[in-house]
Amino acid sequence: MKRLAHVRIVLVGTTHPGNIGAAARAMKNMGLSDLALVAPKVFPSGEATARASGADDILAGAKVCSNLEEAIADRELVIGASARLRAIPWPQLDPRECAGRVAGSPVKTALLFGREHSGLDNEELERCHYLLHIPCDPAFSSLNVAAALQVVAYELFLASAAEPKPLQAPMSPLATAEQMESFYQHLDTALHEVRFLHEKKSSPSLMRRLRRIFNRVRLEQKEIHILRGILTAVQLQLKRQGSSTCGKN
Repeated sequence: MKRLAHVRIVLVGTTHPGNIGAAARAMKNMGLSDLALVAPKVFPSGEATARASGADDILAGAKVCSNLEEAIADRELVIGASARLRAIPWPQLDPRECAGRVAGSPVKTALLFGREHSGLDNEELERCHYLLHIPCDPAFSSLNVAAALQVVAYELFLASAAEPKPLQAPMSPLATAEQMESFYQHLDTALHEVRFLHEKKSSPSLMRRLRRIFNRVRLEQKEIHILRGILTAVQLQLKRQGSSTCGKN
């Protein structure tokens, strides 16, 4: 199904190869074909092939990446599945809301699914525009990674099969995950240089909130260039002031 060609499924740190095969099967059932594997413990694997039950083409085409940045570099929208809520609230979707945003949009999207035992870690979740939470019985809310993917893929399939609604194209291409991460690193450096952040003072919570602000806005590439230009101008001014002070001494 071509309507879901813009959606990439990313499995992070999968321990059991059978789960990779089961995920590939779930994807093919629901018209998904783009699979990326971040640092899988075992792959390729005969067990993955057996559990795929005919979805061998999905496994054969899977992109194996050493880190998450590589898997999502070209994505404009990143959504991470999480069974736990964040201490700092993050925009959240259920599977149906997620499908409604993703299925009919041309925006290059990555859906992240984490490790079997611990899910996605904090740094990985911070790279997401939204968290995806599957409502379950609180008494037993643990979902196998392939089962979670099946739920989400089913909703995507239904939404993609619905009559498409006319969409307004963005004025400019949206910033990719790679561009956003480079901006956050630049922002962190500049904030330390102006002493808004201090090396002796822990600042992950503040940077997490700043990430949430900019992720919510969904910046365009042109806007990223403007913001980075401002940061660079501030850094240059600081250097000039430093040079002037040294000259007087």
